[in-house]
Amino acid sequence: MDLRSCFLSIDDCMTSIMCSCVLSRLHLNFLNINVFCLFSPFIHMNNTFKTSLCVPFVLQYIKAFYNKTWIERYGEPISTETVTLLWSVTVSIFSIGGLFGALSATLIIKVLGRKGTLLLNNSFAVIAAVLLSLGEMSRSFEMLIIGRLIMGVDSGIALSALPMYLGEISPKHFRGMIGQFNSILICLGVFTGQVLGMPELLGQESTWIYLFSFLALPAMLQLCVLPFLPESPRYLLMERRDEAGAEKAFQRFLGKKDVSQELEEVHMEARAQDKLHTVSVLQLLKSPAVRWQLITVIITMACYQLCGLNAIWYYTNGILREAGFTESILPYITLSTGAIETLAAIISGLVIERIGRKPLLIFGFFSMAVFFSLLTVFLNFQDRVSWMPYLSYVCILAVIASFCSGPGGIPFILTGELFEQSYRPAAFMIAGTVNWLSNFAVGLLFPFIQETLQSFSFLVFVAVCILGSIYLYVVLPETKNKTFMDISQSFAKINKMPIPSERRKRSKADRESYLDPFQI
Repeated sequence: MDLRSCFLSIDDCMTSIMCSCVLSRLHLNFLNINVFCLFSPFIHMNNTFKTSLCVPFVLQYIKAFYNKTWIERYGEPISTETVTLLWSVTVSIFSIGGLFGALSATLIIKVLGRKGTLLLNNSFAVIAAVLLSLGEMSRSFEMLIIGRLIMGVDSGIALSALPMYLGEISPKHFRGMIGQFNSILICLGVFTGQVLGMPELLGQESTWIYLFSFLALPAMLQLCVLPFLPESPRYLLMERRDEAGAEKAFQRFLGKKDVSQELEEVHMEARAQDKLHTVSVLQLLKSPAVRWQLITVIITMACYQLCGLNAIWYYTNGILREAGFTESILPYITLSTGAIETLAAIISGLVIERIGRKPLLIFGFFSMAVFFSLLTVFLNFQDRVSWMPYLSYVCILAVIASFCSGPGGIPFILTGELFEQSYRPAAFMIAGTVNWLSNFAVGLLFPFIQETLQSFSFLVFVAVCILGSIYLYVVLPETKNKTFMDISQSFAKINKMPIPSERRKRSKADRESYLDPFQI
């Protein structure tokens, strides 16, 4: 079996192992369909984003296309400054689209619901795929840029609607495991993009444009499958007052007829919230009842982007060249980054319900701080010791694995868990805004940080990771195996809020109803 087939087989096996593992442990009738159709927002997002940024062959062909188009229009080669500007716009406009998507998601979710928003969002993926695929044929780099913008909108909406949907349809005992599909499928999307961008596949001058056509395939699949899945039962019961619909949805997702306990839990949450209605962002910011939940989500989401993972890609190829790898081998070596992050995300998904969210987050950020510190030392000695670049690359892999073990997916799970129903859409809007603004800030500022601090630039991220770990250790309660009401009650003391009587009526049987997903 050649290298290409090997990596494709690994990718397929990882998908099968994760799905079969979860399905064998959780008796959720529709989870297999759910996971399969919800795969699309992340696989198509990353095929565009990471393929264009991480595969050297594709990168050079896109820049060559810009130059060729410029010559045809203006009769002269494009200047270095202009091509750099166009490329910077192509890269950064994705974050701008993501920010717009995050800002608009709350309104769309309020009108269409979680499921309806996901269905609508596929139209953005299809439109983006058409623009990106036809850009070269039309001799228009503007179509590539606009396509990236629309794909950013698609991603911004998906990263709000999908974690919200998954969190609301999942039993509390499996909520973290199911929520980790976000991280796992993002990593699989990255890895798939890297594989498809290989020169033996679509990483050639005559075929690179076909990479973008793959964006439409999973979106079309989701459009075919998702209509047959129920809406979020919590949304149906608490916001649409459709108890019959919520009961049917619970029955289909949980695979059992008696869902009275789940319905009563949602009713108790509704009774505990005075005058239940979906609050606005301004109301959320003003509410003292969720002040520390909001601060925690903002800090966690900021650390998610500012911890330095995106910056690590600036050094990867340079370190590999220092180690003696030729340009023709680099794409195959960098496949290890996609493989290691996928493996780490899968392991995290399998252990999250045993270890908990808080330990994985703290371990991930603290480990990143350790390996960034070691990387700084190794980078400063790699010109003097011949084997030092190999240690630097091991540190890069360790940083990636540390990130995917917790910080890569848990912030999105926490955003859904720390807020009750009425606050959740606004919370995701704020979290998404922080996410995309932080992403844009890293892309904008890191080149200047790198130019100023050189190999010491990673110490900035060491500080971010350590401070984030300390905050999470002090403030964040463990949310494993807790209902949304229980989690809200955990913050009541620090928020200096009284505990509603409904929260005090939690029965002993419910509190002791923990079911280890690995004991089923």
